[in-house]
Amino acid sequence: MIERSRGSIRGIVQGVGFRPFLYMLAERHGLSGYVLNSSDGVEVEVEGPRADIERFFEEVEAQPPPLARIEAVIRRPVPFLGEGCFAIRGSFSRREKNALIPPDVCVCSACLAEMRNPSDRRFGYPFINCTHCGPRYSIVTDVPYDRTGTTMTAFPLCEACRSEYEDPLDRRFHAEPIACPECGPRVTLCDAAGAPVAAEEPVGAVRGLIAAGCIVAVKGLGGFHLAADAADDGALKRLRSRKHRYGKPFALMVKDLSAARRIAVVNHAEAQCLSSPERPIVLLRKRPGHGLSEEVAPRSRLFGVMLPYTPLHALLMEGDFAALVMTSGNRSDEPIQIDNGEAFKNLAGIADYFLVHDRGIHTHCDDSIVRVVDGAPRPVRRSRGYVPAPVLLPEALKAMSPVLGVGGEQKVTICLTKGNRAFLSQHIGDMHTLETFRVFERTTAHLERLLGIQPQVLAHDLHPDYLTSGFARTQSGCRISPVQHHHAHIVSCLAEHGWEGPVIGLAMDGTGYGPDGTIWGGEILLADWVSFERVGHLECVPLPGGDAAVREPWRMALSYLDKVFGDGLFGLEIPFVKEIDPDKSAVVLQMCRTGLNAPPTSSCGRFFDAVAALIGLRAKVSYEGQAAAELEMCQSRTKTEAYPWRLRSRGGGSWLLEVEPVIMALVEDLAVGTPAGIMSRRFHLALIKMLAEVCIGVRGHTGLSTVALSGGVFQNATLLEGLTALLRRRGFTVLTHRVVPCNDGGLCLGQAVCAGLLATGRHGRFAEGDYTDSGALSGGDRSERGT
Repeated sequence: MIERSRGSIRGIVQGVGFRPFLYMLAERHGLSGYVLNSSDGVEVEVEGPRADIERFFEEVEAQPPPLARIEAVIRRPVPFLGEGCFAIRGSFSRREKNALIPPDVCVCSACLAEMRNPSDRRFGYPFINCTHCGPRYSIVTDVPYDRTGTTMTAFPLCEACRSEYEDPLDRRFHAEPIACPECGPRVTLCDAAGAPVAAEEPVGAVRGLIAAGCIVAVKGLGGFHLAADAADDGALKRLRSRKHRYGKPFALMVKDLSAARRIAVVNHAEAQCLSSPERPIVLLRKRPGHGLSEEVAPRSRLFGVMLPYTPLHALLMEGDFAALVMTSGNRSDEPIQIDNGEAFKNLAGIADYFLVHDRGIHTHCDDSIVRVVDGAPRPVRRSRGYVPAPVLLPEALKAMSPVLGVGGEQKVTICLTKGNRAFLSQHIGDMHTLETFRVFERTTAHLERLLGIQPQVLAHDLHPDYLTSGFARTQSGCRISPVQHHHAHIVSCLAEHGWEGPVIGLAMDGTGYGPDGTIWGGEILLADWVSFERVGHLECVPLPGGDAAVREPWRMALSYLDKVFGDGLFGLEIPFVKEIDPDKSAVVLQMCRTGLNAPPTSSCGRFFDAVAALIGLRAKVSYEGQAAAELEMCQSRTKTEAYPWRLRSRGGGSWLLEVEPVIMALVEDLAVGTPAGIMSRRFHLALIKMLAEVCIGVRGHTGLSTVALSGGVFQNATLLEGLTALLRRRGFTVLTHRVVPCNDGGLCLGQAVCAGLLATGRHGRFAEGDYTDSGALSGGDRSERGT
């Protein structure tokens, strides 16, 4: 029987070779019809024998192109037309946009082989790409995803490229960034002032400059890198000084997996991450005798390593380097540079030379970072290679109105929801500068336009002074919903697992505004998607100086000592007390004891800071989380016992995690000169056992046996691995992050899901975190709340 059938294919199906794939599939099955890109995805109609049509659609779902991700194929019969061939038609756009833009993808092996072939017309061309690789999200300006909707519209195709572009059987059919030396972008070498430098082969010249000790700003896929020889101690010291980046590890790029294995230990899961199309930075254990400068990652056992992901990077790595430092091209606390002119201005004084090109970057996109823990890749930063692919939510969330979640204050990303799809943005950064806030605004507007989403609900952090919260309060036409920070962390974990709850949620991080006016950060919650109850927390101590205590961990160490020993702390025979400045300590103690500029905090991150300062690792930090990271890195693997710890039941299923036994035992170790690595290990073991024990206590009161772990403290592999294993042995189901970061980079997802469901009238199980009844947490329409 001859029939005709229409299929609407949703998902990541544009810019990944889907139309030529369908063309060849239809030809193979002898079917006529057409295929085109639409604002929904890909539309295809085929006619022919029913059995051939069925086989056609079976193969569509079973064997799609490698970069495609099909979410749905919606089919229906249509009238038979009697067409004699199968055609690829021009794109069309509806008002509503449902098509998904693919992330930027690393250069494929076929393109690399052509680039290295002296007889190929693209030999040595640093912008070679095809349907299976190359830039996508960073260059797209609109959907449907066609060349005119990208920054490549500035480069008219030459005859040879157009022939490839229009041939359905060619690997470059409708590869929108297609280019060659005749018609495409070009690289230029410039000096420190931005003036062009004559160079027959600019990339080769840059290899020579780096070998000579220069720092070169290289324009890549989603922004600039600052490149230097990772074995050159002097170059890296200059880079740290010029960039004011003291202590924070630099990212590395190596030529291939073999080169990665020469400097780091790489297991199978890590090798898969390194070689994946996303090409993230992967955190790997340093190999003894790696030969690189200690300036790459001081006081760390890890290197952050990535493989080349563009042809330009592949050409750069042909130099005789063990590795190149490839750190973000920006000044501290500012967004990555994407524009040539702005880079010349803002990176002046940092870079000795610039390697630029004239392909526009429409959207900045930092490198993603992944760490394999407990055998699974865990995103530390979800950005290039992953964005804007959606996080699929449970079908139960499909009825939600479109929501915008704006994140917090650090590691900001935004989240837009449409049905059961959640679109997280690339990493935007810490909201400390006007430049970062402007990138936040541009990213939000761009994604709303690209995805065709007009938010009806806007979710933000409960903290009133965050710039993101201020942004939310100025938006009109939306229901504005504040969501408590640590609840949002737990909901983000639940959402990526499709798990409604209730669960025992362990939210461990540095800082989050509590509805009781204190600074939360070591929280035990009962939680579901829309409500929570705080059933436990770390014992509170003063946070002397507020943000100053975050920058200066010695303040937290003094706060904990004062909590435990009071005036007796100055009689302690430990190095910390002997070395402390009396005048400064007097001011901090006055803050702690009067409460003036010293709000109470239950922060687990600050507990880590205090221990790091007490054992002499870090009195001040140059970047967020430095003290905690160095505390994890310094651990000894010598068998030892956990520090003593204590839980206090406060009745009604509520628990206090008391710090006094840990601090007292730590002071005893300090007094007898116990090595820092042993003390770090004992602290980690104590925290693991204490958190497991409180979960057992909560289970005894509630019957809940599922635990969700979230918050930036769980970037600590020792804590995550150790606690997960112990909880599983005690019969718990443990939910951890594998799709979005456990840190504040995943916060916006939890905000969006919680606020979106509240807007549908969903009620939760827990009264304490009932956003509809509690004045401190209530949402509501902006017209009712004022500005």
